[in-house]
Amino acid sequence: MFKRLTSDFLPPALRQDFLVDQTGVPRYWATIWSTLTLNDVAPSSREKKLRFLDSLYVHADETVGPGSLDRALCPFDEPLIATILESWFISIVNHGNNSQSDEARWRTGFEFVSQTATWLSKATLPGEDSRCIELKLHRLSHLYGQLHVARPRQSARVRSLPANVAEALYKLLDPTSESNPFVSERTRWTVFISFMLMLHQGLRRGELLQLPADAVKSAYDSRAGCERSWLNVETNPYEDESTDPRFSRPSIKTAQSIRQLPVSPAIAGLVQSYVENYRGRPDHAFLINSQKQRPLSTESLTKLFAKVSSALPAEVRDELSARAGRSTVTPHDLRHTCAVVRLNQLLVQGDHMDEATQKLRTFFGWARDSTMPMRYASAVFEDRLSKVWSEQLDGQIEMLRALP
Repeated sequence: MFKRLTSDFLPPALRQDFLVDQTGVPRYWATIWSTLTLNDVAPSSREKKLRFLDSLYVHADETVGPGSLDRALCPFDEPLIATILESWFISIVNHGNNSQSDEARWRTGFEFVSQTATWLSKATLPGEDSRCIELKLHRLSHLYGQLHVARPRQSARVRSLPANVAEALYKLLDPTSESNPFVSERTRWTVFISFMLMLHQGLRRGELLQLPADAVKSAYDSRAGCERSWLNVETNPYEDESTDPRFSRPSIKTAQSIRQLPVSPAIAGLVQSYVENYRGRPDHAFLINSQKQRPLSTESLTKLFAKVSSALPAEVRDELSARAGRSTVTPHDLRHTCAVVRLNQLLVQGDHMDEATQKLRTFFGWARDSTMPMRYASAVFEDRLSKVWSEQLDGQIEMLRALP
């Protein structure tokens, strides 16, 4: 069972996720493994891996007996561990409609067993030869390390939103639009600013929800003779991550994700208008604020965009379904669209593909060995999408100028 310690009486270092059995006692080896291997990963990734591991523990409890997995790991009981892994793998495969998440579940469980056994082989254990454990682990890896959960073949190509969908979203989410699905003016602006920052700045959902209220900064550029604005993508400097009231705490994904992005005057003006007129006066420093004066959660943002998707015109949803195989727009779709549009713009202005993809790595916070830029390079994007982006942003500038 997945648990989270949130008591204010605990020091921040101890407020973390862990697994417990049916009686509430922490899972012994899972606690050690998470402490040694998951301390430097994002909270969302840590939670995902622990939930995957919990499914292995629950399966072992149900098929072999309570506490069987921890007992099998020390002393290293190869036949019992093999029985648990094999039956767990079969149960995942037989679940049907296997996805990438099922593959990640299996890999996480197997890596947990392998890493724990490796640590034990290097320790001095009574009645157990370390060389013997290494041989058992080698056999285990040979038998199960190459197994993969079968899943339907699917294209690795990343697709942006069709131009008609992007255009419909601009019109729908305009805070002054009569077709906007949200009644509250504050909610309209919250969704609109989230939409603009994810689409134009390519922010991940967690990055957006980590931004402080003063995220967009400006200074006069004497060389260019104009005002320049930028956005720092980093952990909120005014908030302690351990005291974040949200259950699924948003975070910066990797070290490469910490970056500085240029911001257009139009986007900077829209964010300033939101902060001054529609954000409210909450007691937290996060930019995106909820109706209840609390930092907006990842779950709430997802629900807001589900409502946006249902409010799209029927013909737009039909096109989205035909082109992308689904009828909903997610926050991450906006990041995909931003990447495709920016790559298109770089190529149109004369950059070579290598130079353009390197600029994408810097802008979107990808590691040097990430294959994401090449996936976007192979995407089939429309010239019209850039035109829609430009025209709609011009319209937002006019709206901004009309604000009192």
